Amino acid sequence: MSKVIRIGTRDSELALWQANTVKAQIESLGYQTELVPVKSTGDLILDKPLYELGITGIFTKTLDIAMITGQVDIAVHSMKDVPTLLPKGIVKAAVLKRAPSEDILVHKGTTDFYNTEGTIATGSLRRKAQWLHKYPTHKVEDLRGNVNTRLQKLQDNNWNGAIFAKAGLERINLTPENHEVLDWMIPAPAQGAMLVVAMENDSETREVLAKLNHEDTDICTQVERDFLRTLEGGCTAPIGAIATIKNDTIHFTGALFSLDGKQKLLVENSVPKDSFSNFGYECATNILENEGGAALMKEIRKALNPKTTNE
Repeated sequence: MSKVIRIGTRDSELALWQANTVKAQIESLGYQTELVPVKSTGDLILDKPLYELGITGIFTKTLDIAMITGQVDIAVHSMKDVPTLLPKGIVKAAVLKRAPSEDILVHKGTTDFYNTEGTIATGSLRRKAQWLHKYPTHKVEDLRGNVNTRLQKLQDNNWNGAIFAKAGLERINLTPENHEVLDWMIPAPAQGAMLVVAMENDSETREVLAKLNHEDTDICTQVERDFLRTLEGGCTAPIGAIATIKNDTIHFTGALFSLDGKQKLLVENSVPKDSFSNFGYECATNILENEGGAALMKEIRKALNPKTTNE
């Protein structure tokens, strides 16, 4: 292939790290690339929680438009930010090997507040709900911005700590000494994974990207995202999901929480690796039909979209 593959990316430090990682892998195969940084709406509007903006795929929409209009050939995303339904004409081209999927708490040097009163910051409804489920006496403040901005806001406020994705901090060498891995917190579907998308009709570029795909990560993230899509959570509902593969068996844990963290609907199951295609759907259906999930999702949608919900 003689053309230069133009890589679209958000222009934050983390997004550029991810794009440069893909750039290096493509170039190691002998192809030419060029980075094209683009600012997303999610990066520009920092004074509102994500769920209040009412845009699905807020961190990916600008790059989607750049691809559809021919400004870039591919885009690199944190997979957890990508809507489960891609825009018409755009397809999954590669899922890179997953980094750590856990969340971590960055604190001020002590966790003595765990058993008393504490204030934690996060912009994620999933993290907020799980924190309140475990620590119902605590307060959770909204925290927006890229990784660097959020770390600075933690220092500038009197919060006890803030929650981050472990992979994001590790990738740009910003993990503070004062942190604790939240191994009890179920991560966002596809957390720690990087997704490369391309135009469906660009078979030449897709053939190149297929060489970067990591099969086990691809399978696990598909199960998690199928679970998310079936629950109809989009990027906003408090939904966690993690799938792992060991000895050709997929082990899955997924949960739906109420916004205040008081309700937790959990599913845990395992299937052979070659039976993954409907696994995420089946786990979500179990929650919806047998655990009261349908009623809880109705409550969540009504609370988040009071003007548009007619139920």
